[in-house]
Parts: sequence; C-alpha cells; structure tokens
Amino acid sequence: MDFRLDEEQELFRRTVRDWVEANFPKERALELEAKEDQYPYELWDKLGEDGFHAIGIPEEYGGQGGDVITQMIVARELSRSLAGLTWVWGLSSFAGGKSIGLYGTEEQKRRLLPQLARGELRFAIAVTEPGGGTDVLGAMSTYADKVDGGWRINGRKIWSTQAHLADYLLLLARTDRQPAKKTQGLTVFLVPGKAEGLETRTIPKLGMRAVGSCEVFLDDVFVPDDLVLGEVGRGWYQLLGTLNNERIMVAALALGVLDGVIEEAMRYVMEREAFGKPIGQFQILQHYIADMLIWQEQAELLTFKAAWLQSRGEECGKEANMAKIVASDAAVAAADRGIQILGGMGYSLETQMQRYWRDARLWRIGPLTNEMAKNTIAEMAGLPRSF
Repeated sequence: MDFRLDEEQELFRRTVRDWVEANFPKERALELEAKEDQYPYELWDKLGEDGFHAIGIPEEYGGQGGDVITQMIVARELSRSLAGLTWVWGLSSFAGGKSIGLYGTEEQKRRLLPQLARGELRFAIAVTEPGGGTDVLGAMSTYADKVDGGWRINGRKIWSTQAHLADYLLLLARTDRQPAKKTQGLTVFLVPGKAEGLETRTIPKLGMRAVGSCEVFLDDVFVPDDLVLGEVGRGWYQLLGTLNNERIMVAALALGVLDGVIEEAMRYVMEREAFGKPIGQFQILQHYIADMLIWQEQAELLTFKAAWLQSRGEECGKEANMAKIVASDAAVAAADRGIQILGGMGYSLETQMQRYWRDARLWRIGPLTNEMAKNTIAEMAGLPRSF
C-alpha cells in the first residue's frame, strides 16, 4: 500500500503551506493565541475569503469538493503553525459540513451548506455532559420533549468549543426517556445559537485559549422540526459515523504540531551554541530529535491510512482510534522534549514550544481519552467490553 500524496495532492499541500506562511506564520499565531478573550475573527474571515470553509463540501452546495484526505492535508498544514487555533476551521468543517452532508435533508443541505462554504456560519458540538466525560450515554441528562411543531430541550452541556459564537450547536439529547438500550432514543439537533433559553459560559483553560470552550445551559429551548438532523432516535448511531472523521482530524492536527515542533527544534539546535559548538552536536539532543522524526513517521502513516480507508467508504474505527492515540501522544511528548531542548526559553510564553504543548495536551483527552480509545481497540480485537 502507498499512502504518499499524489502529484495533485502534493501541489495542494504546498499551496496551503504557502498560504499559511503568507498569512498566519507561527509568530502571528502566537500573537492570536495570547489574546485569550478575543476570538480570532480575522483568521475565520481570511479562511472564508480564500475558500477554506468550502473544502469538503460538494460543489452542488457551493463547496469546492475534496475528500477526507484533502481535509487532513488542510488540518495538518494549518496546525503546523496555528496548532489549536486550527479548530476555528476544523469545528465547522466537521460539525457542520461533514454531519449535515451525511445526515441532513436536501432542504437542510441547500439552506446551510452554501452559507458554511462562504464562511457565514459557525458550528459547535454540544455532546458532553457535566460530570460525564467520555461516558456520554451513562451521563446523558439533556432531554428533548416533542411539542407542536418541534421540540423543547432542557439540560446542560460542557466543553462545547465555540458555542458562545456559534450559529448552530450540533447537540445530542435524549428523546426517549425509557429506551430499551442506552444507545437508542437519542437525537441530534441543530440548535440555533441565539435561541431563547440558551446561555453559554466560557471556561478558562490551559490551551486553545482564543478559541473559547463553554458550558451550555438549555432552559426550555424550542427547536423546530426542520432542525432535527437525521432520524429521531438514531442520533447516537449517526454520531458514531462522524466521530471517526473527528478522530482522524485530531490525528492530523497532532501531526501538524509534530511538524512544527521538529522545525523549531532543528532551527534552535543549529543556531544555539554551548561549550564552543552548536548544541545540535550533542548526542542526547540528536536522540531527542531522532525520536521526534520516528514519531512523525508513525503518526503520518496511521493518520493517512485511516483517512484513506474512510475516503473509500470502508470501516476505519480501529485505525481512527490508533491514529488519534499515536499522533496525540507523540505531539505532546515531542513538544515536551522541545521545551527541554530550549531550556529556560522553552518555559517562556514568547516561544512556540509551550504553545504546541498546551494545545496538543488536550488531544490526549478529547474527543475521547486515549485510555478509552485503547479499550475500544481491545474490544475490536475480541476482548470483553471493559466499560
């Protein structure tokens, strides 16, 4: 099998790389990230102006087309410089473009996808329950009750990134209070961000600072029937189909961080001198960088294998989980080594390594913990369910 990019894909990758260098190089990304209470509207707007929000959306709905591999090329190249700020693009690409494209009605697609492609709509994901973490099904206490013309939703969500600015929240709620199985009786709604009874509160956090993450409070929020996404009661099974895409995207984001960390580490060890020679001559630092290069190769192979499988419509749950685990663990380890290489300056907020570490650290936890992903892989191999 050959997972190398073909000529057209490689040309596209270089085009994205050039765009990043011209518009949002690492120094600019560091400035944007430092403004914790300021959403990077200029990044969102520029992505829209230059067609990035249209990638992955079919041409018939105003998009540019492009498969999963194309999306992962974008995610990796943006993350190399932007790190966690890449979610400004990734959330709407996944939550809006992918989910509506797969499960939306024809009317929903024609109404929402062209606006998303033009960068006129932002989406957020509202699935996790307070106190539940990865145990989404066991903790689910957000309910939607049928009323005339729609649904009334009550409950709370947490770690809903970009919810405070989203036009729509991709929200999971229980629509059957007594289902035969926990996986049944759940429905996905496109909740308008300005719906009456919906409130958000941003959560101060370690990384991804300028891309706010929120608690969401729903007090008798009305959602019309035409904003139900997919089939009532089948929401969990729909999410499973799109979560693989999210995990592959997280792997691609982590891979981009690995690229950036290696660049920064290589530059520093060749420029910095100690004891009369470049520190790149020190054997231990060569080992650190060799480890990073090995991790990069492993993460790249797993990420693009998973993307390749999904682009062919094949089952890729195991591969998506493996890619997410390996890439996120490697990105955090590499950034930590990078801080060590920089010494005291690695601890400074003026350098890139600490930003890479803070942003990548989340990806070992979300969208599910690496430990839970390993449980899933073991179960797929035939071991008994552990949770």
